[in-house]
Amino acid sequence: MPDIDSSAIRSARYDPAARVLEITFVTGRVYAYLHVPETTYRDFLDAESKGRFFNERIRDAFATARKR
Repeated sequence: MPDIDSSAIRSARYDPAARVLEITFVTGRVYAYLHVPETTYRDFLDAESKGRFFNERIRDAFATARKR
């Protein structure tokens, strides 16, 4: 799980077979975003601002399940 250079996001893990993106926030909360294309995950990792990319392209775009 790569560490993320972000003030809000600690780390991200992607399961390509399940198409699930798991985001761990600095608060310790963990959310799973469902049906995320692998290209979106790669774009997230490449984004200059991970927080902005998350807010604009992931947060409200995919079904979510809170894990912790």
